[in-house]
Amino acid sequence: MPAAVKITLPKLSANTKPFANALKLSMAAQVTGAKLVETAGEAVTFVVSSNVTLTDANAALNPLVIKRRIDQAFQNAEEIISKHGKAFAKASDNVTIVDVIYYGTLFETFSSAKEPSKYPLLAAWFDVVSKNSKVVAGIEYIKEQVHVFFFLVNTNKGAKPKKQVHAEKKVTKEIPAPVINTATQKVTPNIEAKTVNPSVKVLPKENERNILITSALPYVNNVPHLGNIVGSTLSADVYARYCRARGYNTAFFCGTDEYGTATETKALEEGVSCRELCDKYNAIHESVYKWFDLSFDLFGRTTTDKQTEIAQDIFMKNYNNGNVIMETMTQLYCEKCSRFLADRYVEGVCPHCKYDDARGDQCDACGKLLNATDLIKPRCKLDGNAPITKDSNHLFLDLGKLQPEIEKAFIKSSEEGKWSANGIHITQSWLKEGLRQRCITRDLKWGTPVPLKGYEDKVFYVWFDAPIGYPSITANYTDEWEKWWKNPENVKLYQFMGKDNVPFHSVIFPGSEIGTGEKWTIVNHISTCEYLNYEGGKFSKSRNVGVFGNNAEATGIPPSVWRYYLMSVRPETSDSMFTWNEFITKNNSELLNNLGNFVNRGIRFIFSKYDGVIPKADFSGKLEVELVKDVNALLKQYIETMEAVKLRGGLGVAMAISARGNQYLQEANLSNALFDETRPKCDAVVATAANLIYLLSGLLSPYMPATAESICRQLNAPLRNIPDEFTMDILPGHVLGGAEYLFTKIDEKMEEVWKGKYGTGSS
Repeated sequence: MPAAVKITLPKLSANTKPFANALKLSMAAQVTGAKLVETAGEAVTFVVSSNVTLTDANAALNPLVIKRRIDQAFQNAEEIISKHGKAFAKASDNVTIVDVIYYGTLFETFSSAKEPSKYPLLAAWFDVVSKNSKVVAGIEYIKEQVHVFFFLVNTNKGAKPKKQVHAEKKVTKEIPAPVINTATQKVTPNIEAKTVNPSVKVLPKENERNILITSALPYVNNVPHLGNIVGSTLSADVYARYCRARGYNTAFFCGTDEYGTATETKALEEGVSCRELCDKYNAIHESVYKWFDLSFDLFGRTTTDKQTEIAQDIFMKNYNNGNVIMETMTQLYCEKCSRFLADRYVEGVCPHCKYDDARGDQCDACGKLLNATDLIKPRCKLDGNAPITKDSNHLFLDLGKLQPEIEKAFIKSSEEGKWSANGIHITQSWLKEGLRQRCITRDLKWGTPVPLKGYEDKVFYVWFDAPIGYPSITANYTDEWEKWWKNPENVKLYQFMGKDNVPFHSVIFPGSEIGTGEKWTIVNHISTCEYLNYEGGKFSKSRNVGVFGNNAEATGIPPSVWRYYLMSVRPETSDSMFTWNEFITKNNSELLNNLGNFVNRGIRFIFSKYDGVIPKADFSGKLEVELVKDVNALLKQYIETMEAVKLRGGLGVAMAISARGNQYLQEANLSNALFDETRPKCDAVVATAANLIYLLSGLLSPYMPATAESICRQLNAPLRNIPDEFTMDILPGHVLGGAEYLFTKIDEKMEEVWKGKYGTGSS
């Protein structure tokens, strides 16, 4: 074995040149099969065979990274890969020393790049190398060595270690577990965020911004999967929490949609009554949403007396105003079942796109709404029998008559409320085609009864009835529900849903409200999602493919990590894909290495050197002035993005602020040397860092409420609001509460474990 040679590097900490150098050595050892061996106390020996040479030749990148000219470094790397593509790995199992050198230089900066898509060749190559198991092992090894003083490398004989001038002292004093102690708090008054108080009913207030938020009512007959959750309930919760943190007077309602054919069908399958089925699944939904930390003011249900009362009142006012038409309708009747077949009891070929398994009310393939009699080759879902046609009297809402007012409301709301593009497009296509009479009754038992003579054996169609669940759930929350729902001058209504639910919220429900002749609160903003798919395919409960609400809890991964991941891939403008690989990578790279590193490094240093007490500081230094300027620009962007309900973008901006915090600590060289030699500067750095961490707790609280709470416990500060500007609100003399890790590393081997348990899209 060649003799080992010692190379001395300063104390390792993230975002430093020594860290990058150590990273390259460690990855090179893994890739070449060499050994990286710790020497007790002071050193690590890097043993390489005599014919291996590691030369850091990427002079085009190193100086730029050191000088923080990051975009230029990325551009240079893009050009190098374009010109010398053959030298760089195209597959993760083909990584060489060349890849190690460039990857080690760019690892920390490109991992947190704001717009990696600007550098497609670099991004593709970076992704390939990131998936190499040996590279990952090298990275993890170095992260574990952050508290090791020296490295030993077997490269050149006779090299001597340089003297370590400022080796960081070990912290012998134990840092306490975080607790809130108001007696030792010194913070700016009136910065606490609003939260849900179950003992206080939220009602609109004069001269305040009153925000009413709903998420699409989930069908009671199933367990929601991740696509359902991110598409409506989670997205609505993020916005509700944002609004509260901004000080808006906010109410947030949802509940299970329990009436209709889907419930009857599921009850038949399970051999229980409709009520028993609804009780079972309502509890499941409520449990899932509670675990995901959703902050409803009330999560209710539609099978209530208030639902019957309000739905029948809306119907009768439309009926008395001449908006309801009685007609005979030819329906499908199953002679074997001896019953009229509601839409969801019928399947067949879609007349528009020829999809084989279209439902009687809507085609899942093309999205067109249907009548069951429109289907080609219809069949009874219960027994497969071909039904006959038979007449039945029904009631229709005359949407054609109401179209001028519906269109007027749509134009006003979509422009003022800045609807998502697909919400506007879907509604426009309906209006352009021309609204027609729409049947609002069904031959069912399980539903809201029709209060009209001759229709005693019928119930309201679920898509007339279900949206009325929003006001009825509110009515079960407060008897003064009309202050929210009949107050268009003072209330703005924000509704969250998947794209297939848009017409019922933008056309049918507003039409029902307008048809009463009363001043109802009409939707101000519709936020829609496309589809979240799973590992190259679709979620399927029947095939045990995909992660459903109760599965997420079973993984042992905290809700905040799930919330972060789902919102980071929220399908706002196009379909997106859940993959376990990306889930693990985002936890380990974005949460652990970016946010977790910034918070942990700052708070633990304050305990190590300042006993957890914030010092008095001068914030007029160049680094502090530049930081405040940059953060305020990003904060403005965050607020504008969130006000436009671009929730995925808002999360990206918040994480960019965290990355800017890491950059600040690097530029300031937060270290023992800074503390020992330039105490006033160190005072400014730690006080600034503590306040930036506090700001981040507010910005991230809509997305990761438990994480925000942990940060505030560590800071010993109240949950903070989201301000217009970054200010120093943790004051000199304030005592921090303690320290705890925000995130833990997920073993990459879990990807295959979870795929085996929850399937893949091709399963």
